[in-house]
Amino acid sequence: MPDTSLTLKERLEHRVARALLSLPPRLQCFLSGKPPVVRDGLTLHPELQLLLVLRERMGAVAMSALPPVETRLRARREALVHRGEPIEVGAVRELVLETPAGPLKARHYAPVSREAPRPLLVFFHGGGFVLGDLDTHDSACRLLCRHADLHVLSVEYRLAPEHPFPAGLEDALAAYAWACAHAQELGADPSRVAVGGDSAGGNLAAVISQHAVQNGLPAPALQFLLYPAVDRTVHRASLDHFAEGFFLTRADIAWFQKQYTGASVTGPDPKTSPMVSRELSGLPPALVVTAGFDPLRDEGEAYAHALREAGTPVTLRRFDALIHAFANMVGVSPACRDAVVEMASMLREMLDEAASGNARNEVRRMGANS
Repeated sequence: MPDTSLTLKERLEHRVARALLSLPPRLQCFLSGKPPVVRDGLTLHPELQLLLVLRERMGAVAMSALPPVETRLRARREALVHRGEPIEVGAVRELVLETPAGPLKARHYAPVSREAPRPLLVFFHGGGFVLGDLDTHDSACRLLCRHADLHVLSVEYRLAPEHPFPAGLEDALAAYAWACAHAQELGADPSRVAVGGDSAGGNLAAVISQHAVQNGLPAPALQFLLYPAVDRTVHRASLDHFAEGFFLTRADIAWFQKQYTGASVTGPDPKTSPMVSRELSGLPPALVVTAGFDPLRDEGEAYAHALREAGTPVTLRRFDALIHAFANMVGVSPACRDAVVEMASMLREMLDEAASGNARNEVRRMGANS
């Protein structure tokens, strides 16, 4: 298994960040050396204002400024520093999914609840299709498992530029098919298999949802899109408002797109930009979550509105004061942790509503057959 231990320096970084981000907001602003950051009518949370300053003082550079392998290693170490101590869940098991796309590493988080089969969320990590793995998103998956009371199957997929589009998508589709076929073996409710992910993972979840409906396959019970990258074809205002200084930069986004698609995608393609699909009706209910200080904010919200206009049930939640990748900062930022816990509660409510709908449909079916 990859090394998840921290060096002494990294452990100190974690403790310092956690201590500073627990201080009163006014003191956090003072320590950042800046007045409150206001952009596009929104005020950045003091915890994140200070965290961004700390990153800068520790020599953080833009993800697009380094070769992919080095960026991958740096991003992994930073994610491990920010994730905190493991959050207790019912059980955690390492798996290898045997799929037509090849063997895929996965991690199954089982909820504490044993009263009845709970839903299964197939989760795809973010990282621009270039970065990320099971460990970088471990804390977020544990929080979702614990507070949504559901199973989480976190999946690793092939990364660009070594494996450009459509490799990652092929892996994601295969993982979702595996989950549908094996949900009961995992102890989950096979009628409530959802897909989700953050950033690039949200892109994969959206594309899987469209693919399933358009090809007559079992549709996810829900699509959970956390600050998703869903449209590479339109330049929206948030790309300019938050072009630099808020973790993910506009240059990073362009770099990630180049690594993932290169010259293989030259025009609008719903497999890389689900927003451009001509058919958005009949898709699974969606929980779309965005961050106020995120260059991807506007495209995520535009996709939510497009789904809603097409008749798809949508719950849209924006965390005004947070930044992209906040789910990877739950070990040091109380505000980020609270946001993930709130999302988990929303997931639980929506999937429990799906169970009620399934039960009503079953009663109707039985009545029709009597």
